[in-house]
Amino acid sequence: MNPKLTGIWEHMRNLGLCALAHANRHAAYYDVQNGAWDELAVLQAAHAAEILIKARIAQEHPLLIFDSLPKTSGNELDLETLFEKGKTIEWSELPDRLWAVTGMELPNIEIYKQFGKLRNGIQHFAPAPDIDVSYATLNFVFNVIDPFINECWNLFAIDYDEDYIAYENFAPALIERKIPFLVSREAAECFEFWDIDWNNIDEDYKQLIFERVNQAKTNK
Repeated sequence: MNPKLTGIWEHMRNLGLCALAHANRHAAYYDVQNGAWDELAVLQAAHAAEILIKARIAQEHPLLIFDSLPKTSGNELDLETLFEKGKTIEWSELPDRLWAVTGMELPNIEIYKQFGKLRNGIQHFAPAPDIDVSYATLNFVFNVIDPFINECWNLFAIDYDEDYIAYENFAPALIERKIPFLVSREAAECFEFWDIDWNNIDEDYKQLIFERVNQAKTNK
């Protein structure tokens, strides 16, 4: 393998996680000076998912993320040529390529497909439909991206948020929306600071979160 291609998947993963943190910030909160945070979150979450899935594919071999490779006229294919002329696979093809390369099935594929349609609509030609797009983003993040990065690299989407106070605001924002997120050890250690009135939370959902918090605390 070209030495310049070695480790490129790690750069992609880090970039995808930064996009994920940006999406979580914009989906879970609101800015009075920028009314487009909810729609921006859709674009950022879709971008994060695309990069992270490609990172896992590239972990096997970087050239596997390409739909077509530039012609080299017998010369060695280098990173600069790929950057300028390579064409990577499209959103709709990512789940099949992921399975073919790694044997992994993308979690909740129907949510993935529907979110892709939402992203395309917002990005290309229309305002957000009459739905809660912030909820749609968080639902996508924690039902598709969260279990995916956990299976791939033992990462947790709850750990990626741009709030300066880790977990204390983000976890309650998810719980208020009944989003079933995976709990990292770091998030569990801050559990006592989550500002939540548990008496107003659905009992089944509350039990799920409690179980995940306790499990995270014991998995040291």
